[in-house]
Amino acid sequence: MNDIVLIGDGPLAKETSDLFNERGWTVWPLDQLDQPLSSSCAVVDTVTGPVEEKKRLLRRAAELVPIDAPIWTNTLHVTATQVASWMPHSERVGGFSPLMIQQMPLVEVCRPLQAEDEDVWDKALQLWRHVGKQVEVVGDEPGLVFPRTWAMLVNEAAFALTEGVAKAAAIDLAMKKGTRIPMGPLEWADTIGVDQVVWILSGLVRELGEDRYRPAPLLRKMVYAGYTGRAAGRGFYRYNADGKRQSSEISKVSM
Repeated sequence: MNDIVLIGDGPLAKETSDLFNERGWTVWPLDQLDQPLSSSCAVVDTVTGPVEEKKRLLRRAAELVPIDAPIWTNTLHVTATQVASWMPHSERVGGFSPLMIQQMPLVEVCRPLQAEDEDVWDKALQLWRHVGKQVEVVGDEPGLVFPRTWAMLVNEAAFALTEGVAKAAAIDLAMKKGTRIPMGPLEWADTIGVDQVVWILSGLVRELGEDRYRPAPLLRKMVYAGYTGRAAGRGFYRYNADGKRQSSEISKVSM
């Protein structure tokens, strides 16, 4: 494989595109591809958002690649089994997390029920090994492991902020000093996008039906307001045009 059809835009798509470009692959954004690819290739979908749009884009991409091309789909808010149900030749679909995919040495993937053929699955996994990633196969649930766990931390931190337990910077500092993680949960939310956190949590509520995944009202309001983090210039913190964090935090009126 040496060509990638990339679905999506925004930070997740850019980071995924950079990963493949830096390793010598040719990345074809779906919206710029007007004819089928005959070469050995794969589809990588980074879309987190309304499922009908995701379904439309994936079906369009499937029309442009050979029928045996692996299709990797972002499963931050859906299951790979659901996505595979939309697709022709569903056995070639796999789920993955695009969060921090450049920085992390491994990639989390999940296997849909329809991926029963071992040879097809093994071929699909080669994509990640070809770009130097350790592959971790986890259960087919929205958010997989790392994104799901971090989303829950962000959610609890947002509740703590809303309830006045501490300010945003104090919450992040306490978590960094207390657990030795490099980034506090609210800083992390701003980095990956508050909207991504809400999608993960909403997917868990929908699929698992448990109230513990309910997004904090503050997170939803921030998405409504467009305060989705560093890329937007404002999230739990404010950022200048260069993406550097400013001193001021989200105001009380926003809570």
